[in-house]
Formats: sequence, C-alpha cells, structure tokens
Amino acid sequence: MDLKQLVHDPGAFPSIPRVIALVMNELGRPDPDLRRISARLKEDPVMTARLLAIANSSRFNLSRGVSSLGEALPLFGLSELREMVHAAAVASALRQVGGVNMTQFWRYSLNTAKLARKLAMVTPYAATAFTAGLVHAAGELIMHRALPRQMAELDALVPVFDLRRAAEEKKLLGYSYAEVGGAFARSWKLPSPLVDVLEHHVEPPIGLTGPGQKGEAPTSQSVALTAMVHLAAWRARGQEANLNFSELLASFPQGVASALHLDSQQVLDAKAIDWTSQQEVLSYL
Repeated sequence: MDLKQLVHDPGAFPSIPRVIALVMNELGRPDPDLRRISARLKEDPVMTARLLAIANSSRFNLSRGVSSLGEALPLFGLSELREMVHAAAVASALRQVGGVNMTQFWRYSLNTAKLARKLAMVTPYAATAFTAGLVHAAGELIMHRALPRQMAELDALVPVFDLRRAAEEKKLLGYSYAEVGGAFARSWKLPSPLVDVLEHHVEPPIGLTGPGQKGEAPTSQSVALTAMVHLAAWRARGQEANLNFSELLASFPQGVASALHLDSQQVLDAKAIDWTSQQEVLSYL
C-alpha cells in the first residue's frame, strides 16, 4: 500500500474522541468558556487525571492540593490547555495498538516530549515543543494498525525505536512513519506547526527560514520545533537502546544541533531530564 492509498483508507486513521473534539471546538472559540470546558473534560477520566496530576506537581508548587478541574484549569493558559488537549486526543485515539509495546512507546514519547520542551525552554513555544514531542511518532502506531503484516516483518529486523527505523521503513514502503503522522495530523486539522513536526522531524529542514527560502539557521517556529524534536527523538531512541556516551556521541546529529546553536552536552547530558518512570506511563495505557 503506497502512502496515497493509506491516507485514503477509511480505516487507517482513528477518529477524534467525541469529548476531546467538543473541547477542541470550545477552545477554538474567540472567548472559550472554562466552565463548559471543565464540564466536557469531566466525561474523560484519563484527561481529568492528567490535568490534576500536573496541577498538583512541583511545577506549580501550591501550598494545598488541587482536587477539581474547576481549580486546575485556571492554572493553565489557554494556549497550553490547547496543546494538552491536542496531545490527549492523539493519546486517547491510539491507546492500544497491536504489535507495539505501548509501555515502551509512551515512555519513549514522553522522554522525547520532555527533552524537546527543555531545548525550547528559552523560546515562546516550550508547551508546543512538549506536545510535538509527545505525538511525533503517532504515524508508527497508525502504520501498525493499517499494515500489520509489513510492520511485523520489519519489527523482526529493525526494532520500532532503532535509530535506523525511519530509513528502513522508507526502503520497504517508500515512506516512513513521519509522512504518515503528518498526513494524520493534517486530517485532524491540528495546528500547522504540529503537522510540520510530525511530517519532517526525521529529516528537519535546517538552514531554512521558511518554505523554499534559504538562510543560515532555522528561525520560524515550525522549522525550529522540527529540529528540536529531531534531536529529542534521537536522544530518546538512544536511551531505549541503552547506548553509552561514546556510542551516542558517534551518531550525534551535529548539523541539526549547530543550526539551533546547541552544543552536544545539552542533549547528551544523562541528567538533562527526569527520565520517564513506569508510573508516569500508566495514564497513557
């Protein structure tokens, strides 16, 4: 099945969960109503649990615990809430996929998200970087849903989180999970920076300031985000493969890091993030 056939296969892409779709619609209004959003989110216990967990985390350092969505939602800006809902939509729609170790998938995705956010911390779009990192590999799940036989054969040769995975998918099918993820994000009408990251993070368009325009470094939001997620995903795959420092350094994407004015230590540092625990993964399963 070529990419065009997969994109037009009615069973390939999952639909947006009803509750999340309604919340996304409300957040798209000029003046979203937090009470209406709270009422909708209460119908989704997983999303409610995630929001409460974040509200009660050390990030907000509140003197007393937050026990309701009514208390939690005002802590988040609307922009961040939109990002969180986009991520929840993808996670809910692709919760269980045959042939993929879902615990490992969400551990890898959360590590990518955390590192992407860290790399974007001095920019205005750290929240978007986290979301992009979290959902960047959605295409892998979709390919396992739509092409179980081909993916099983490839899995036996090259593990899902191997650094060579995207290249091997292209050899086999002519496209990789990145192109599939981009098409999926576009079909859901997700924001264009997310579409760009999903579609191009395997080969980030470094040196571009915009589509078809040459420059010295990525300056647009989507191009910079794409490069950051590329680095974060590379590092998270190295973590899954238990690569040591020398092995990581040997395959370090220096060109991408240089375009973002990052040195290798910012990405290779073993303490760059709090690596995802089993407990953190549970809410995604």
